[in-house]
Amino acid sequence: MQRLYDSVEPRVMDEDMLKLAVGEQGPQEEAGQLARQEGILFKDVVSLRLDFQNILRIDSLWQFENLRKLQLDNNIIEKIEGLEHLVHLVWLDLSFNNIEAIEGLDTLVNLEDLSLFNNQITKIDSLDALVKLQIIYLRRFKDLRSLSLSGNPIAESEDYKMFICAYLPDLVYLDFRRIDDHMKELAESKHQYSIDELKHRENLIQARLDDELAWQVELEKHKAAFVEHLNGSFLFDSMYTEDVEGNKLAYLPGVGELLQGYKDKFVIICLNIFEYGLKQQEKRKLELDTFNECVKEAIQENQEQGKHRIAEFEEKHLLSLNAIREESDLTNIEVRIVEYGEDITELFNVLMTLEMQLVEQLEETINMFERNIMDLVALFIENVQSLYPFLDDPHGEVLLAPISAPPASRGTRGGALAFFFFFKILFIYFRERAGAG
Repeated sequence: MQRLYDSVEPRVMDEDMLKLAVGEQGPQEEAGQLARQEGILFKDVVSLRLDFQNILRIDSLWQFENLRKLQLDNNIIEKIEGLEHLVHLVWLDLSFNNIEAIEGLDTLVNLEDLSLFNNQITKIDSLDALVKLQIIYLRRFKDLRSLSLSGNPIAESEDYKMFICAYLPDLVYLDFRRIDDHMKELAESKHQYSIDELKHRENLIQARLDDELAWQVELEKHKAAFVEHLNGSFLFDSMYTEDVEGNKLAYLPGVGELLQGYKDKFVIICLNIFEYGLKQQEKRKLELDTFNECVKEAIQENQEQGKHRIAEFEEKHLLSLNAIREESDLTNIEVRIVEYGEDITELFNVLMTLEMQLVEQLEETINMFERNIMDLVALFIENVQSLYPFLDDPHGEVLLAPISAPPASRGTRGGALAFFFFFKILFIYFRERAGAG
């Protein structure tokens, strides 16, 4: 039965409601008073109870980024939403609401316990396709071990428990009861064909996601080398995408063939730049790794020297400190304190000297690293430029043989003016990318 709005006006979560709840559920007594004075940051809250609040809509929870337990039972919530930022949530209670569909949980990858007891999750003639999709949706939550759906129309279906056990095989508790192994075996046997088909689809989807992830990783690697999209015809094609006049010229006799020849040469040079860029990136990475290792070793060596001097000081004066405690003559005590004060000052000076030596050493290392990186980048740009010798020709005089000239007279230079501009754009593109790095 659907829960009706009572005499209290339906509410939407707002900051005042959340502050009040956090304050009431936070530390009590002196710790609570201090917390209320200084304020409790929502991001520090790990458990929140908002039951019996007549809440109609879930909202304003984005600041609770470390929340692990959320209690929203006994409200009038109609839709699961507003939870996308609660990625650490483990326990979620949405019992006794008016929820009709299992949705809005996509980012809750750590969810272990989900309670939807007594809602309006639909039943239409056993388990219809829409309801099945909602159960299959829960398969993405690999850590889900407890699920409660009793009190919903879906739980009245004849095949309800079998279907849940078959499609959520890692579930341990269903409707607050432990699922026995015999039930799991029967469920798996009954729905084996559908489960196998579903697993096949999931494997295909996962393979596609893995390919996309691998592509993204590779693209990031190319970006780090400043050569993204240069391992093919992307750059050439992008220059022609919106070039209406250029596309028209391609239909002239002989131009299409000439253009294809230019494209092939253009792509070859792009590939050369691409391969060279990756090799140079490996050199820069090696330089960076060497730099980090030098910094790490310098800091560790400096710290070891400091620890050694402190240990020597402690070993030298530990017995002396005990002797001062046992000393009864005030004059002797004062003399010893002066002596130890001088030793402490000496230790301080030694530690400060070590600190300054470390600063100087790190400054020298950083300067050397910067010089090496700048040399690598300059060499990179220079060598890329040399891959096409006409990039520095401001007039393109060697490239000006007209397209209209007969093939025998224009040779490999025919129409090269356009080719020149293609490579000029490529060079500018590369130089900006390298400079941005």
